[in-house]
Amino acid sequence: MPSSKKTENSIQDFEKSLQQLEAIVQQMENGELGLEDSLKQFEQGIKLAKNCQNALSSAELKVNQLIEKNGLQQTIAFDEPHD
Repeated sequence: MPSSKKTENSIQDFEKSLQQLEAIVQQMENGELGLEDSLKQFEQGIKLAKNCQNALSSAELKVNQLIEKNGLQQTIAFDEPHD
């Protein structure tokens, strides 16, 4: 199934982007970078964060589509805190 492979790749891309973002944050928090490198890494971090947000939005859309397809009435709000 092509959509299953696409979903798997999307998950792997999300996880890879998240790991890279965490490494950048770690370097910046530890003061391991000079100003110029910090700015470059910050720019890269913004791109990675955007990629992660896009992947999460796609996952949310897919979940809601599956809920609708299966006749479930309840939708999941990913941006609201749950008890």
